Amino acid sequence: MTLAHEIADRIHRLRYEDLTPIALDWTRAAFIDTVGVTLAGIVEDGPRFLMKVPGIATAPGPSLIFASDRRTSALDAALVNGTASHALDYDDVSGTLGGHPSVTLIPAMLALGEQLGSTGRDLALAYVVGFETECRIARGVHFHHYDKGWHPTATLGIFGTVAAAARLLRFTPDQTAMALGLAASLASGLKANFGTMTKPLHVGHTARNGLFAALMVQQGFTANPAALEARQGFLDVFNGPGTYDTDRILADWYAPLEVAGGGEPGLKPYPCCGSTHASINRMIHLSRDYDLTPDRVAKIEIMPHARRLPHTNNPDPRTPLGAKFSIQYAVARALANRAVRLEHFEGEAHFDPVIRDLMARTEARQHPDMPDASPLQWGAEVVVTTRDGQRLASRLDDFERRGPGGAPMGTEELWEKFQDCAKRALPRSNIAPLFDQLGNIEALGKVGDLTLLLERRAHEHPAASAVRPADMLETTTATGWVP
Repeated sequence: MTLAHEIADRIHRLRYEDLTPIALDWTRAAFIDTVGVTLAGIVEDGPRFLMKVPGIATAPGPSLIFASDRRTSALDAALVNGTASHALDYDDVSGTLGGHPSVTLIPAMLALGEQLGSTGRDLALAYVVGFETECRIARGVHFHHYDKGWHPTATLGIFGTVAAAARLLRFTPDQTAMALGLAASLASGLKANFGTMTKPLHVGHTARNGLFAALMVQQGFTANPAALEARQGFLDVFNGPGTYDTDRILADWYAPLEVAGGGEPGLKPYPCCGSTHASINRMIHLSRDYDLTPDRVAKIEIMPHARRLPHTNNPDPRTPLGAKFSIQYAVARALANRAVRLEHFEGEAHFDPVIRDLMARTEARQHPDMPDASPLQWGAEVVVTTRDGQRLASRLDDFERRGPGGAPMGTEELWEKFQDCAKRALPRSNIAPLFDQLGNIEALGKVGDLTLLLERRAHEHPAASAVRPADMLETTTATGWVP
């Protein structure tokens, strides 16, 4: 069989009954988190500019543009909502994928699910299969794929989108293999565009293109199922001969489930590039432990793992998006505010003179004792020299494996993040019921019941705050991180 047929066979093996409690816990959290950050992102410039392009989301259809009363085709809804989901770089992460696993899945699944009348069980299974697919392919192509400059969220996430769509559409394995072959020609995304509106557009196009590949095959469109492994195929072109391992791609699917920990999933505690998170975390701890204030600091040294620095070493960010990819800015914020929040990447916040003064005293370089080949890829050490000569240091070898402060993100923290995001786009009355439905996603009768709560009519205004649900979920979701 071709590689796409081998992958398709695995895509169709999993049943809903095979989902473990841990897998369902993560799936619920992923839906809460992804929908929340999409609502916050839908009001940003990137998605707004996208919707002004003639022909985008103008045709009527069954699928909702979040926080509006506009319904359009599933393809355009996936494009717009997918772009919004990554607009703030606040969405979940996977150490195995080297990117953001859920944003290429959930916007496309909800758009297609509205068209099909899919149930919550359908969504949960499709999500787990899509997550598995993108991570298993990542295992066979990294770290070469990542280091070469591809944006794995997009270039690998598209195969997860196809897998999820194939399960919702109830494809045969042959149809799924064909759609994977077609998706190989639609994959794209360069890390050179990090820090601009193009990075979240990668995600919107991935959600749309993966769904497009599946819908085209549903109509009888053809592609080469050997397009992954063929000479001049995806693996040779995107990686190069000798830099990938197809055996790793095919090994051990669902043992364990990637969403249950194998794929190193985590929620983002800070609304900026995940490669800055370990350094932010260490600075917050230093600030709190030693009561640091900007006027006490003579020098800051930031030393992350080498893979965390090339796309975040930006000592002079000129835009809010650029600030999300500035490790110097993020760490200075962490010292001055003992937190890094959405408001720190809005308006002219990146030109705050107190923060700029701190950044002028900041040096970033790769850590000399964190090897490139180590399985611990997400560490950092921060050193602060005070004006009275003290040297204060804090090191974390692998933030991805721990979470903020070494603790998991509980339901209260998940709610706080969700309502902070959702209140930017939805009326107050929708927010707590939406949180509850997402937190029980597998019990959803049909996707349309959920999207009713995602609507905002022209006369309704976003909430300034949200009322906490009366019955908070009892789950606790481990947080970790990535790019």
